Amino acid sequence: MDGVKVNLDGMRGGIEGPKEVGLKNVSSHCSISEMDDYDLSKLLDKPRLNIKREKSFDERSLSELSIGLARGLENYESAYSPGRSVLDTPASSARNSFEPHPMVADAWEALRRSLVHFRGQPVGTIAAYDHASEEVLNYDQVFVRDFVPSALAFLMNGEPDIVKNFLLKTLQLQGWEKRIDRFKLGEGVMPASFKVLHDPVRKTDTIIADFGETAIGRVAPVDSGFWWIILLRAYTKSTGDLSLAENPECQKGMRLILSLCLSEGFDTFPTLLCADGCSMIDRRMGIYGYPIEIQALFFMALRSALVLLKHDTEGKEFIERIVKRLHALSYHMRSYFWLDFQQLNDIYRYKTEEYSHTAVNKFNVIPDSIPEWVFDFMPTRGGYFIGNVSPARMDFRWFALGNCIAILSSLATPEQSSAIMDLIEERWEELVGEMPLKICYPAIESHEWQIVTGCDPKNTRWSYHNGGSWPVLLWMVTAACIKTGRPQIARRAIDLAESRLLKDGWPEYYDGKLGRYIGKQARKHQTWSIAGYLVAKMMLEDPSHLGMISLEEDKQMKPVIKRSSSWTC
Repeated sequence: MDGVKVNLDGMRGGIEGPKEVGLKNVSSHCSISEMDDYDLSKLLDKPRLNIKREKSFDERSLSELSIGLARGLENYESAYSPGRSVLDTPASSARNSFEPHPMVADAWEALRRSLVHFRGQPVGTIAAYDHASEEVLNYDQVFVRDFVPSALAFLMNGEPDIVKNFLLKTLQLQGWEKRIDRFKLGEGVMPASFKVLHDPVRKTDTIIADFGETAIGRVAPVDSGFWWIILLRAYTKSTGDLSLAENPECQKGMRLILSLCLSEGFDTFPTLLCADGCSMIDRRMGIYGYPIEIQALFFMALRSALVLLKHDTEGKEFIERIVKRLHALSYHMRSYFWLDFQQLNDIYRYKTEEYSHTAVNKFNVIPDSIPEWVFDFMPTRGGYFIGNVSPARMDFRWFALGNCIAILSSLATPEQSSAIMDLIEERWEELVGEMPLKICYPAIESHEWQIVTGCDPKNTRWSYHNGGSWPVLLWMVTAACIKTGRPQIARRAIDLAESRLLKDGWPEYYDGKLGRYIGKQARKHQTWSIAGYLVAKMMLEDPSHLGMISLEEDKQMKPVIKRSSSWTC
């Protein structure tokens, strides 16, 4: 393959070294070539299991888990949905009687061109393969969050090895000592990205990882660890290979991630307190506090870890903590982050300065702080999880990723999931326009843009993270559509994407209120735009793929949500 593929003559295809991953403390500026490495293929000596897909192994209720903590993973049911076997996973186009869209072949060619190899083994895909761009910046790196749609595409196409290699390689990077200036980051932090350097003279490969020390704003990626756990579950669901998740190092990696986000502190809420720029929106955009994207990914990662953790002594402790946190988190999010017409009317009539435990306006939100646009934006039928809730502050913006993940993880109840889809249909022009999907809505502009973004020239109104349209989100909205029984919405969105994406060279994002223009700084041949399209197509053609990225509702976790009565009669 062309591009960044590293295929070294005379070198071993594997990686050797210590059998325990991530115990050697080295600076994140160091490289893997300086460490005693190991062979990805030899880390796991258990054979891969070929089993039939049956009822999902992760759909037991939390109450069952809290009662039966002593039971082992052997009590879980098979990781597959009905009627699918590991041996029956040819390419998506071969499974269907109709001809695939001409874009599909081009997309697969482009995706394979983006593959990154380390000592002969594929370990990820670069962010963008854009030779026309003058500055490469960090688009030649493998980003954890960017690789997720690529991984799903390969899993759906029956090519799991690259996903397995990626999970093991990033697991090894997690073990590096991570420092920014003189401060040491938590042991469980996963890298935002890594880069493979090839020395053709010495015939050596080197990996350099970024944990936030070279990122804009120097913010650690909170979402990387969550995506890693979610992807580990997707791999397990797709292949039936339980040996990877059961491996002691993978178990340890999950526990380290969970230790970071389940640690006790001064928090009064079950949500995670985060800095601006810690997720897909990796620049200053006013999402500091408790952003919906992180909370939804946190919820999904906890539910995924719940079925991946072994029920040994260490695993049981974490399972108990996860169960408690999930109950609190689901209640908090469904009660305080949810907004529909009635709830908006309630907040509009809130009393303020309420004291004691009887307060209804618990966050002391001032009704005058509600932005004017939301009154016109909110339809009579529909609703969504707002962007952020913290003391005296509610961010009413719509964020696509957080709401889609809320549906897929069942953080949203079935009623709330349907309401989110209703909102997308009712506000199609605003949220989808001519290119799916708005990363957030609406854009911030003028004086507010100056204050919130610090006059960021990349996040001007209706561009990039500030109301830009991102094709990668197509796979998430398609999955949400399938789960809620609205495939027609996904077809409509995919049709829009197919009218432009290939012709425009697979841009990273689009600008404008309707997403009509290629982004002013958008890279072409953006890998996750390509992979997002492929995943959306394959899921729509074969909805059974949804199981690897979707979790069913746990009815034991559903709280009784009471409407606010905080207004003067």
